[in-house]
This record gives sequence, structure tokens and C-alpha cells, in this order.
Amino acid sequence: MRWMWIDRVVDFQPESRLVAIKDIDAALDNQRTHIPRMNDGGRMDVLPMPLVIEGMAQTAGILVGSVNGFREKVILAKVARARLEADLRAGDTVRFDATLDRIDDKGASTSGIVQRSVDHGASWEDLGTIDLLFSHVDQNMAGIEFPEENFVFSDNFRDLLVEAGLDHLDESSSS
Repeated sequence: MRWMWIDRVVDFQPESRLVAIKDIDAALDNQRTHIPRMNDGGRMDVLPMPLVIEGMAQTAGILVGSVNGFREKVILAKVARARLEADLRAGDTVRFDATLDRIDDKGASTSGIVQRSVDHGASWEDLGTIDLLFSHVDQNMAGIEFPEENFVFSDNFRDLLVEAGLDHLDESSSS
């Protein structure tokens, strides 16, 4: 991952579930788009939905990668379904709740719930669901050679693992 769309991991149940948080910062101009308001012609900032999907993909990808100690190069293969019913804006906190539905040698499927913080994290409002399919690249791209190091899970990913206390899962960091 060249850039992270999650700030921290708040819950991890091995081989089952991972929950991550993202605080949307108004200063990060590339994270929003402008949509005209219908009533007054003004504009309001909203987060582009592909970035919401990216946040879920990173959350679920970490969950999938953790099953095999991040030895496999896990990539997003398909957005099976994405339903988001509300906009996110600067100042919102988003929670990505990913569940592992299936995993095998070829890849995995996950389901996820996207939520927004209400009352400064006292409760969470459901915004939608995102179901994803992942591929284990080394198992599915016969004849194509990839670098030995895991190009998907980079240094900023390892920093996130350390902060979450999950760095013991990253067996590749000791090599």
C-alpha cells in the first residue's frame, strides 16, 4: 500500500474480523470532491465514495493477509457489492468493520460494514456495506514473476501493525 486510508486498528479477531478507523481531515484536499447544493447554489465537501471503498479494501486486505502471516501478496480482485447510503464529510470519523467470509489458496471473500461516528464515537451510524474479493497473486498469476518482498504491505503498513500491537503477525518483517 503506497498510502493508507485507515488511521488505526481498534479491534482484531484473528481469521475472523478486523475493525479500523479513519478520521477525515479537511486539510487533505485530494480526499474530497465538490457537489453543488440544490437549494442555495453553494458547494459542500464530500468524500469520494471510491475512497470509502479503498478504506474497506485496506481493512479487509489486512485481515486476509494476517491469516498467513502476510506471506502472500494479497490484492483486491473485485468489488462484489458496494452500497453506501450517505455522504461523508470533513470532520467525520469512519469505521470499517471487515469480516472474513471465506479463504483458500487462491484468495478470499470478505463482507464489511461502513459506519460514521455519532456523538464523538459514543455510537455508530450504519452507512452501508461493501463486499470484496481478494486474490493471492503468487497463486493466481502463473508464469508472472513478482519481487520476493511483499510489495503490497509496505513500511507504513508495518507501522500501523506496530501501533495496533499486531506486528507479531508480520513474519516478513524479520527477514
